[in-house]
Amino acid sequence: MKPIKLTSVEQEFMEILWRLGEGTVHDILAHLPNKRELAYTSVSTILRILQQKEIVSARKVGRRHIYKPKLSKRIYARKTVEKLVHNVFAGNPIELVANLIAKEQLTRADIEVIQNLLNHKKKELGE
Repeated sequence: MKPIKLTSVEQEFMEILWRLGEGTVHDILAHLPNKRELAYTSVSTILRILQQKEIVSARKVGRRHIYKPKLSKRIYARKTVEKLVHNVFAGNPIELVANLIAKEQLTRADIEVIQNLLNHKKKELGE
């Protein structure tokens, strides 16, 4: 899979499409925050760019195009974290986890969830 690179606006539109499953330019406009003022043509252009990047597909229904994610949020998140680990933490995922634990305010419940995830991973590895 080729590298996935989204601008902040492209990611914002993808978040909307992931939530909706698919949508038109009007759908994207309707789900943008109230303060966010973008022209129809701007949204259309960005969706076409996402289509050219092969991140969304489009089908024509009447005069409208309906855009649908080809890239799942799960894969995007995984690839983004892999890139972060590689670029910021010299390929060491332990550094990322240590940084998150040190900087974030974790509740006991959060720590239990993390511990359960680690225990599950240990079982997967046969330990």
